[in-house]
Amino acid sequence: MEEHASVVSLAIVVICAFLTPILLHRFRLRVIPVVVAEIIVGLIIGKSGFDLVQQDMWLETLSTLGFIFLMFLSGVEIDFSAFTGSRQKEQLSNGKKAPNTFAVSSLIFGGVFILSLILSYLFVWMGFIDNAFLMTLIISTISLGVVVPTLKDRQIMKTNIGQIILLVAVIADLVTMILLAVFASLHEGGGGSMWLLLILFGAGIVLYVFGNYFKKRSFVESLSTGTIQIGTRAIFTLIIVLVGLSESIGAENILGAFLAGVLVSLLSPNHDMVQKLDSFGYGFLIPIFFVMVGVELNLGEMLSDSKVIILIPLLVVALLISKIIPVYLLKKWYDTKTVFAAGFLLTSTLSLVIAAAKVGENLGVIDQKMSGALILVAVISSIISPILFAKLFRNPSSENPTVRVKLIGANQLTLPVTKELSPHVYDVTLFHPAQEKVEDETSSSLFDIVEIESYDIGELKKQDVFDTDILVVTSGNEERNADIALYAKEIGVERVIARIETPTLQDKVRDHDVDVFSVLTSTTSLMKALIESPSLIGILTNRDTALYQIDVHNPKYMNIPLRKFPFTGDVIFVRIFRGNESLIPHGDTELLRDDRIIVTGSTEYVEELKRTLQFGKSRSIEKPEL
Repeated sequence: MEEHASVVSLAIVVICAFLTPILLHRFRLRVIPVVVAEIIVGLIIGKSGFDLVQQDMWLETLSTLGFIFLMFLSGVEIDFSAFTGSRQKEQLSNGKKAPNTFAVSSLIFGGVFILSLILSYLFVWMGFIDNAFLMTLIISTISLGVVVPTLKDRQIMKTNIGQIILLVAVIADLVTMILLAVFASLHEGGGGSMWLLLILFGAGIVLYVFGNYFKKRSFVESLSTGTIQIGTRAIFTLIIVLVGLSESIGAENILGAFLAGVLVSLLSPNHDMVQKLDSFGYGFLIPIFFVMVGVELNLGEMLSDSKVIILIPLLVVALLISKIIPVYLLKKWYDTKTVFAAGFLLTSTLSLVIAAAKVGENLGVIDQKMSGALILVAVISSIISPILFAKLFRNPSSENPTVRVKLIGANQLTLPVTKELSPHVYDVTLFHPAQEKVEDETSSSLFDIVEIESYDIGELKKQDVFDTDILVVTSGNEERNADIALYAKEIGVERVIARIETPTLQDKVRDHDVDVFSVLTSTTSLMKALIESPSLIGILTNRDTALYQIDVHNPKYMNIPLRKFPFTGDVIFVRIFRGNESLIPHGDTELLRDDRIIVTGSTEYVEELKRTLQFGKSRSIEKPEL
């Protein structure tokens, strides 16, 4: 019966973990991090709610593995290239020179740690906790799991302010994790066991050298496919070995897991490998851990203690003070709203607070009620910090005009395009007659469609369809498409794209500078290219290696040699088109007004480069015709 009960409890937890992101998406609660929602669900089904889950061997084992894997992925998330300071100084939109990210981030974290230490002694003086060092770690830590997704969502990860926020979080993550391990070692085995930590770090160095040597061997690549998957086996072996070694020397297992993640990050795994690790961790083990965190919290018992009730708001205030005051250093370069937004985002604490609370509870430094209160504060901070950040932060891209794109006709061609175009670059509107019902999926909340009475030009004028930078006409009638396209060019729409299949009609609209799209021609050309140049199609369709065209309009970057160009992101200049000339870019090549450059690189960097070079004038990034 016990076995049966354990499987039932596990099933309840797994089902809840599965349904949580679906419910967040359904009710559009995107501002709440998924991990926070999982803890809340755990509260509902656990001791604080319906008490449906019974703790047992299955859940304890999987929850512990989830915690270990969470710490591992926290280490993997650290990008050590941020510490190199290789990014050249850029000029901010306010005309000031951007600060050195590493220097400023280090100063901010130094301020955070000192303030946290002072506030911790205040909590000790008020009698809330006995150990100031543990409280210092809890106040000073920052959640990479909240910071990274928030920065990615706002498309500011590669900007100067984004890099500063990220680097402060990375330094906090790294320092507090190491200090937590030191704290645990001191309290478990005394000062002597501190020296044993050197064995763990020494083993890490040996494993790094070993891994770096073998990853370059050709046989490793041949063993990385099929049923062998040697890379995945190596990573899990690394985690288990370092976790086992960590426990053997009297340190917490989370330090071994974190060190394993750091080593994997230093070894620069390929993108597919990181995706596999994220998929396994965040798809199975980690959700079980976070749900169980909520299950084990007993709010009723915890809030019955007046001391805990007073502590929770005081600790939230302490988190805000410890981050916002040091971050105010950025006021020298950024406006007040941006500075406060950064401070609020850095207030988020989650995984490391949970780790510190669990470690403190296991060592007997804090009791279960205090541990639960610390975790509850972490949950509260992870909910409010992204909301406050979103309210205050003004995206740099909002200073630049977006490209207005209006599409006439909702169909299988236009609908996917509305989701593929970046909302940070393009303002897309889709128009379709109300009486013509499109497929069921188009009427869902996935697509925003403006209903019009008909395709009549008078109706389109009434809806301001022609007030746009790019007009795409793809109704079901090609003659109607031609008439609308020709009228649009006649009244001055800069770019018009029309779907037309008949060759004679194509020639007619091309004479009026209308770009023609033909399903038949496109399909034929694609098939021909797949036969003759399959690698070229891979370049054009793969998001990570795609080619993009960017038009140069920002006078600030005219006549600057590429070798001195202040943008050093993950972008490669492939070709420059200047009038009728086609130039191969070199270090001494200077950019001129109205140059059309072909680049490749990650989407984030390409969009940043587009905003940099096209400032003040709306143009499109488009796949080049090769």
